[in-house]
Amino acid sequence: MEFKEAATDMPKFLLVLSLLCATAAGYAATPGGQPAWKSKMAAQLPLLGHRNWILVVDSAYPLQSSPGVETIETNASQIEVVRAVLDAVHHSAHVRPLIYMDSELSFVPDEDAPGASAYRAQIADLLKNSEITRQPHESLISLVGEAGKTFHVLVLKTTMTIPYSSVFIRLDCRYWSAEAEQRMRARMNAAKP
Repeated sequence: MEFKEAATDMPKFLLVLSLLCATAAGYAATPGGQPAWKSKMAAQLPLLGHRNWILVVDSAYPLQSSPGVETIETNASQIEVVRAVLDAVHHSAHVRPLIYMDSELSFVPDEDAPGASAYRAQIADLLKNSEITRQPHESLISLVGEAGKTFHVLVLKTTMTIPYSSVFIRLDCRYWSAEAEQRMRARMNAAKP
């Protein structure tokens, strides 16, 4: 009787073992020693350009269903991932970051979300040289969902458990500014008959 029960449980055991192995592979380091999410980001960054987004999000951020939105579990801290993304973007020749954050974060108290004040201080220090646009969370999710219909959005999910702590990075062209675009458009309009 015991052998028969063990034999019927074997497919379930193998399924669970396969899922555990697949999950572990997702967190595994690549041959170069980098975590898989860093390697994925490094491989995708040269392909990304203006109008693409990279999001560094807390663990409860929703899995979006727009076709261009790709979510990767980092199993890393929020600050570590934001720092790595900004470092990679700052060292790229083609894109620069435009930073967006949830306006709600300023109002999250430590009593309801322990560590919120410490996180605000850490992220402020990390982003001290960046201009930050603050918008309501739902507005940012809508922007990303809309962008994901046409452009690629890379979502890096972290271990963060403080609400409204996500950092939304819209990529813009490093070598062509908004001012240069306006000047060119003005010349185009002036040249029209």
